[in-house]
Amino acid sequence: MKKAILAEKLGMTEIWSDKGVLIPVTVLEAGPCVVTKVLTKEKEGYEAVQVGFKDVREKLVNSPDKGQFKKAGCAVKKFLREFKFENSGEYQLNQEIKADIFQVGDKVDVTAISKGKGFQGTIKRLGQHRGPMKHGSKFHRHQGSNGPATTPGKVRKGKGMPGHMGRETITTQNLEVVRVDVEKNLILIKGACPGPNKALITIKETVKA
Repeated sequence: MKKAILAEKLGMTEIWSDKGVLIPVTVLEAGPCVVTKVLTKEKEGYEAVQVGFKDVREKLVNSPDKGQFKKAGCAVKKFLREFKFENSGEYQLNQEIKADIFQVGDKVDVTAISKGKGFQGTIKRLGQHRGPMKHGSKFHRHQGSNGPATTPGKVRKGKGMPGHMGRETITTQNLEVVRVDVEKNLILIKGACPGPNKALITIKETVKA
């Protein structure tokens, strides 16, 4: 991996391309991220770069993280993530990673935690079919049989059941960067990105060339 950055989802909108095509885009406030630690193979066993994103009040950060930021010589940050860059050794402490790390036309993978939808039934959660809607059926949106009776005498593992839906880590692959505003730290990505507004988004160069 050569390029990656942390961003905050601002929302979706539409823009016009140079050819007059209307493009739906997700607006992301990408960085600036600050290098807080450079991990080496000799000390940590692998090479990577730890970056911080989004300023936060100092009293909201625990003591170990405060020491990490003090050692790096940067302001206290809300989020810390590691990126295994191919050129990790070239990064320096307190170095900034800005939106210009990506260019228009780049293909990226975006990762975020999806919207939480609470406790849901099997029709919404798993797409199962409903029962007859006629009067007296007594079976409309119930999930149906849980399994056989005496044999094996248990509910088989993996049976689709009602439960918590959403709030899962989702990665959408091979999205296109359509605009980069370095002055405002904005990256516009074609299509929808997972997560609600203000969600933390990880943008990486795509693994599918």
